[in-house]
Amino acid sequence: MSSELRRAADQLRRASRVTVLTGAGVSAASGVHFRVEELATLEAFARDPRLVWEWYEWRRHLVAACRPNRAHHVLAAWSRLYPRFTLITQNVDGLHERAGTRNAVQFHGSLWDLRCAESCAGSPERWRDETVPFPSLPPCCPHCGGLARPGVVWFGEPIEPAVMERAVAGLECDVCVVVGTSAVVYPAAGLADEAQRRGAFTIEINPEPTEATRRFDLAIVGRAEEVLEKLQIGDRLI
Repeated sequence: MSSELRRAADQLRRASRVTVLTGAGVSAASGVHFRVEELATLEAFARDPRLVWEWYEWRRHLVAACRPNRAHHVLAAWSRLYPRFTLITQNVDGLHERAGTRNAVQFHGSLWDLRCAESCAGSPERWRDETVPFPSLPPCCPHCGGLARPGVVWFGEPIEPAVMERAVAGLECDVCVVVGTSAVVYPAAGLADEAQRRGAFTIEINPEPTEATRRFDLAIVGRAEEVLEKLQIGDRLI
């Protein structure tokens, strides 16, 4: 075992409060690869809601066939192992949830949630719909009959206050692990820094160094599923 892995394992063994921030690199081994810059905006949806929904329908179809990989399962085991565990994911694929992770904060929402595009007063504000494919596109709000939109955070949109509150609460931790994300897009990029300011030992796990690497207490170069598997045996840390 490398010295970096030994240091990480030592910190994780001694911790009782652990927070993990995950990005696209965690789902890569499950076959989830998407670039979302062009259509994941409110402006794109306003221009052509059907086109945006066709793209999300395609994503939902692909993700429905994917399965959680070893990284998801290791983190799910951590969520049962630690007295206080928070997982903050930037991914919208729902694979952490399917792996059984407890206390997962979906920072950017979920592909499987919908909400009213007109922000009507219907309740619940969000609803789960795992139908693939939809009977018709674009789907409608069940409350007002208007247009529904994906329950995700698009570029330029703020994080919902309740979601941000849960994420910030998780920063009171002993160890903060950032996995599979370059951590350069705010506000998610600032979470590990804030955890560090609050006294957490911070660990980065990525296939290659990032712009943020130098800010971490420890950086491990490797694929998420490979590194996490080396830190976990069953429901125990090595």
